[in-house]
Amino acid sequence: MKLIAAAVQMSSGPDKERNLVTAERLIRAAAQREASVVVLPEVFNWRGPRSDQAAAAEDLDGPTLTAMARLARELRLFLVAGSITERIAGQSKAYNTSVLIGPGGDVLGAYRKIHLFDVELTGRVSTRESEVKVAGGETVCIPTAVATFGLSVCYDLRFPELYRQLAHNGATVIAIPSAFTYPTGEAHWEVLVRARAIENQAFVIAPGQFGRNVHGFSDYGNSMIVDPWGRVLARAPAEGEQVIVAVLDFDELQRVRRELPALTHRRLF
Repeated sequence: MKLIAAAVQMSSGPDKERNLVTAERLIRAAAQREASVVVLPEVFNWRGPRSDQAAAAEDLDGPTLTAMARLARELRLFLVAGSITERIAGQSKAYNTSVLIGPGGDVLGAYRKIHLFDVELTGRVSTRESEVKVAGGETVCIPTAVATFGLSVCYDLRFPELYRQLAHNGATVIAIPSAFTYPTGEAHWEVLVRARAIENQAFVIAPGQFGRNVHGFSDYGNSMIVDPWGRVLARAPAEGEQVIVAVLDFDELQRVRRELPALTHRRLF
C-alpha cells in the first residue's frame, strides 16, 4: 500500500483568524497534490504573548478543531492538527495538544505534550514552557485503516523512549509537529528526526514553524518527511510557507522491518 503525505510549514502569530485562513489554504494545496495525510506544525492556530494564552486557549470542540474537522471531512483526508493550546477547566495554564482527525471529521485521538521546553541557551534562546503549560502523561498511538499513527510534539523529539513506546504500540507513521528554535534546529533537527525514523523503522512527518516569532527568537523551518531507512523523502527550506509531499510506501516499511528486524531484537534491562 502507498499513500501521499504532506507536511505544512507556516509562521503562526497572535491573529488566530489569519492563522486558520493560512492553514486551510495550505491544507487545500496539499489535497490538490493528492495528499491523504496532512500534518500541521505545533501551535499552528495561535502563537501570541503568554499573557494572552488563557483567552486564546480552546476546548477540543472549539472553533479551531471544528474548522479542521470540517476541512478533513470535505477533503477526505487524515489531518494531524499540529498542536493547539487546549484549555484546562479551572486553570490559567493549558495543554499543548496534538489531535488526529479522520476523513469523516471525527477526532480519532488527542495527545498532550509530555516534555515541556524549558531551556536557557545563553544569548540565544530563553524559554520556560512549563510556566504556562501543563505536561501530559500518556502516549497516544492510533490505529486506522491506512496506518497506525503515533503522536508527539516538538521537544518530545529528544526523548527516544517515547518513540520506542509508540513503535511498541504499533506506530508506522509518527507525527512530530514542531516549532524548533533556529540554534537547536541547525545543530540537531535533521539528525534527531532521522534517528527517530531509523530506530523505530517508521515514517516520520515533521512539519515546523519558520521565521521570527512573537517570543523574540527564530524558528528553524526545514520541515521533513523521512522513511523507515532514514532517507529524507522531502524537505522544506528554512524560510517560507511550504507544503512538502512524499509517497509513503508501506511495502518498503515491511521490507525494512523484515530484513533488519531490530524491533523484534529489542531487549529490556
